[in-house]
Amino acid sequence: MTWTQQVQGPVFRPGDREFDEETSGFQTAYKHRPAYVVAATGADDVRKALTGAGGLPVAVQATGHGRTVPLDGGVLISTRRMTGLRVDPGRRSAWIEAGVRWQQVITAAAEHGLAPLSGSAPEVGVVGYILGGGLGVLARRYGYAADHVSSIDVAAADGSLRHVTADDDPDLFRELRGAGHGLGVVTAMEIGLVPVTRLYGGGLYVDSPHVPELLEVYRDWTADLPDELTSSVALIPYPDMAGVPELLRGRYAAHVRIAFAGPTAQGERLVAPLRAAVPLLRDTLAELPFTQSASIYNDPAWPHSYGGTNAMLRELDPTVLRDIVELAGPGAPVPCIVQLNHMGGALARPPAVPNAVGHRDAAYLVRVLSVLGDPAAASRAHGRLLDALAPWTVGRSRNFLFGQPWADQAGAVVSGTA
Repeated sequence: MTWTQQVQGPVFRPGDREFDEETSGFQTAYKHRPAYVVAATGADDVRKALTGAGGLPVAVQATGHGRTVPLDGGVLISTRRMTGLRVDPGRRSAWIEAGVRWQQVITAAAEHGLAPLSGSAPEVGVVGYILGGGLGVLARRYGYAADHVSSIDVAAADGSLRHVTADDDPDLFRELRGAGHGLGVVTAMEIGLVPVTRLYGGGLYVDSPHVPELLEVYRDWTADLPDELTSSVALIPYPDMAGVPELLRGRYAAHVRIAFAGPTAQGERLVAPLRAAVPLLRDTLAELPFTQSASIYNDPAWPHSYGGTNAMLRELDPTVLRDIVELAGPGAPVPCIVQLNHMGGALARPPAVPNAVGHRDAAYLVRVLSVLGDPAAASRAHGRLLDALAPWTVGRSRNFLFGQPWADQAGAVVSGTA
């Protein structure tokens, strides 16, 4: 019996009817072209795929959000059928398999008055997000999602299955949380949940002429905020297309994202200086259940091609704000979406159990992303911005390297959004 016959889930080859569906994903710029796709149904299938690969390159895919280096030949392990999920309200934790998406955890945790440390997009895979650190909606209040992992199940390249905790293998446990590249295929993990049911959040939208002033106000505003308030500003060239609010279609605008884990009245007081600073196109701030937290960002839910990178900054010098607008604003050679995240708070504090998430001294994160109509032009535009930010850069966030190999290059076996 061959190794492909020993796998419980289906195995696909090029030319099979299901092959294209299994190799596609959210990211459409890069397409896997493996010799085999193992549609794993559990950890044992992953183990058999690793041993059966016999030295062939291996890649892993759950949702395809983080895919940046396509696999050519070899074995692609698809984990999207591994959707096991158990919530333990007493421990405030959830055990999740490698194919689980954030929306599943958000819904299951809410039944017990709890919430996960999820990101802006509910359709992203949980495991890959956490392996990169996990910068969530309430990150300044609770830190990185990787700070709240209590155990990890991993299949090693030799086919062995391990349950890894801080007690039995502290070094491997540390590296898997924040720098999981090349250490094995994560098949499941147990993550912490937090007692959050509602928050004060939403967005403030500002038209292009007022963006430079808004950024200056945002810089001053974030200098003294409680940890309970997590925010970012996205500068977006909105397309003129269905699905975009009519008021924003065809505009270049700023979108301030607010998530406050505290009383609504206090949130209103904290946000008042931003509201009063510049004219607003739209204001959606309100109290909302955590189950609607994705509405704060309204990330696109349809598959598309994109590339992007980031810079974690020790401070937000006024020069940085001018460079963002000049190099990646409306006059950029390719349309760029730039997001400026306020860091600090719990993100700056070391977790109770050490992990590999780096650059906790970063005060801000600048992300730049473009739809890849012209990949070379986008890369040049992003590179010019990173060069300008270099004097203040302390490093990169692994979660936001789109088109930059770290977690899914051929030969690396690490489960996630790739």
